[in-house]
Formats: sequence, structure tokens, C-alpha cells
Amino acid sequence: MTKQQLPKHLRTFIIIWFGQLVSNIGSSMTYFAITIWAWELTNQVTTIALLSFFELIPSIFITLASGLIVDRVNRKFLLIIADCVAAISTIVIGYLYLTNQLQIWHIYATGAVNGTFSEVQALAYSSSISMLVPKQHYQRATSMNSAIHYGSIIIAPALAGFLYYIIDLGGILLIDFITFTIAIATILKVRIPQPKITTQSEKSIGFLQEIIFGFRYLLKNPSLLAVIAAGSLFWFAHDIGATLHSPMILARTNNDTRILGSISSAAGLGGVTGTVLLSILGGSKRRINGFLLGMMGAGVSKTIFALGQGLMIWLPAQFCSSLNFPMLTSSSRAILLSKVRPDIQGRVFATESIMQQIVSAIAVFIAALLADHVFEPAMMPGGNLVPLFGNLFGTGKGAGMAILYVFSSVCLLLIGLSGFFVARLRNVETIVPDYDTKDY
Repeated sequence: MTKQQLPKHLRTFIIIWFGQLVSNIGSSMTYFAITIWAWELTNQVTTIALLSFFELIPSIFITLASGLIVDRVNRKFLLIIADCVAAISTIVIGYLYLTNQLQIWHIYATGAVNGTFSEVQALAYSSSISMLVPKQHYQRATSMNSAIHYGSIIIAPALAGFLYYIIDLGGILLIDFITFTIAIATILKVRIPQPKITTQSEKSIGFLQEIIFGFRYLLKNPSLLAVIAAGSLFWFAHDIGATLHSPMILARTNNDTRILGSISSAAGLGGVTGTVLLSILGGSKRRINGFLLGMMGAGVSKTIFALGQGLMIWLPAQFCSSLNFPMLTSSSRAILLSKVRPDIQGRVFATESIMQQIVSAIAVFIAALLADHVFEPAMMPGGNLVPLFGNLFGTGKGAGMAILYVFSSVCLLLIGLSGFFVARLRNVETIVPDYDTKDY
């Protein structure tokens, strides 16, 4: 097979990356502001959890088809369409808010639409990396993608927490719309190469077979399946804690958005620091070690975070937690990029995404149910769990969520540790050859 012709520099990738960074800052500001608005309205974890839940559910159904779409349709076009849909949704929410018609179900509905298109966008973007970036820079490029997430976390929550009571939700939505126009402009400026379809992938195998191609591929490559399965278990435990994060802090600080914003900014600073270190040092020689050690480091840090009850613990623990994620995510993505052919990456990545979305949706539901109906009531003064955990977690609002957060964090540590005892996962980089060393 003839190797894909890749650009010798990162200019195109960096232009797209910059647009996505700006767009993510705006989107993160909006999500932060909507979270505060929803919490003030209901004071229920379930309400906050459903923000994520309704984004996940429709994207689960579209994901497998979106993998095929990404492998067959112009990826630049898909990126533009997704940003346009998100911009329109922002306009709709802004109009409803300014006319005093905005209700929680409007947020859920637009979140469902955005979740569908953002899944296609994420797959198109991640599948384009191998066409834009030389192989030796895969881990650097994927670590830069972590900077998109964590760079927005540094700026967005602190800025949104400060501006929320000055320009309110409407002003933040306007900022979000402007960032979408910047993202669209950067994509219009560049050319994104399409992968060449190989003889094997051109075979007519039927629509259903195309849809489940990613599952069949992973079943034939159990070591790659082990990487994705371990990641799915990690994100299941992680998303239980992530669902509780903002409500727990707001409950323990009397709805102080500045404290929540500062903790989120600490997370962003830790993530960017991790990205910079990874870019300079190049990451672990064995990328699977970076993947598993990142899980363990995140688990330890998040456990300490949940045990804390003030900024003296929350800020450094949050920083250290986020320090691990660039290594974790870039290591797993670099493994898949180097092992899976570019012309089938969309479908394989879609399979990975749907597995993680399903477990995330379950995690969100479990976290909300247990927090609102089990742990929070049990940790109120006189509650059933107060004699057992009261001295460690305190009592009152947020204490029950902290217990559940600790349980989920310990699971992160155990998942990472157990990965070293699974030979198929531990030795994935030697078991599975790189895609460009195979003959097709």
C-alpha cells in the first residue's frame, strides 16, 4: 500500500487547532453559565446531570453512522456544518432568554441537537489528524488537543463566573456566538486532505456491515479493544465524579461562582501544564504506560480533592488531577492513530466513542440518582451515614456527594493499576503493528 502523503509541517493543523480553542472557550463559558443558572433554579443534581444526559443520548444513536459519514464525506464540510448548528443553537437560547421564555427543557433540547452534530465534528477532527500531522508528531498533536480543553477551562469558568452577574447569560451567549464565527473562519481558510480509500475498504459489504465495521475490527484486534475497554471503564468512574463536581462545590460554598470558577481554572492550568510538559518531554516511550499511569495519578488526586472542604485542598488537588489527563488521553489516541489505517479511523473512533458515551450516560444517571436520593439525604444532620462518615466529610449539603466522589476516584486508581496485569493491554504496542508497516 502506498503511504499517505502527509504535510511536512503543522501549519494547517495549528490554524484549525486555534479556531477550535477559541470556540471551546466560548462553549465552556456558556456551559458554565447555564450550569449556574440551572442550579440556582432547582438546586438538584439531577437537573445538572440531565444537561449532559440529553447531549449524550442522541449522539449515541448517531455515532456509528457518523463514523461511516466521516470516512466517506468531506471532513472540512462536516466541521463547518457542526459549528454552524452550534451557532444557531446559541442564537435560539439567547432569544428565549432575552424574551424571558427560556426553560430547562429548551436547554435539554438544544443540547441534544448540539450533541448530535458535535459528535460528527469530534470524529471528523480526530480522524483528520493523521492526514495533517506527520506520524512522529501524533502524540504532540493529540496533546495539543488537550490544550484546547484545558486552555478553555483556565479562561472560561473564571471569566464566566465573573461576568455572569454583570452581563448575565445573554451576554455570555453573545461571546459564544462570536467564537463560533472565528472557528468557522479558520476552517474555511485551510484545506483538509481526504484519505485515499483502499481496495479493501471499498468493497461493498452492505450498510449494516459498514455501521458495525468498527466493532468487527476491534474484535479482530483484541489488544486495541482492551485499550478502548479500559478507557471506557475509566470514563465511567470519572463521569460519576464529573457529574457531582459543580453541584458539590456550589453546595459547599453557598453557590459561590467565583470559587467554582477558580477551581475550574486550576483544572485548566494543570491540564495546560501537563500539555506543555508532554510537548517538551515527548511523553512516555511506551505510550501504554502514560495511559495507565495517568489514570492512577488522576485517581489519587481526585480522592484528595473530594476529602477536602476548602480551597487550600481543592486548588492543588484539582491542578494535580488535571496534570495527568494530557498524558492519559494523548497516549491512548497516539496508540490508535498509529495502529489504525486513516481510511477506517472514523468508524473505529466512532466505536470507541459510542462505548464511552453509553457508559457516560449510565454514569450520569447513577450519579444523579445516588446523590439526590441516597447519599445527600443520608449525610444531612441525623442521617444514616453521619455516624460512619461525618467526621471525615462533615454534614449538610455536599457531604453526600463528596462520599460518592471518593468512591468513583478510588475506582480510577484501581482501573489504571489493574491494566498493568492484563498482558493484552500492557503489550499492545508490540502485539499490534503500526498500520503503515502492514501490507494490504
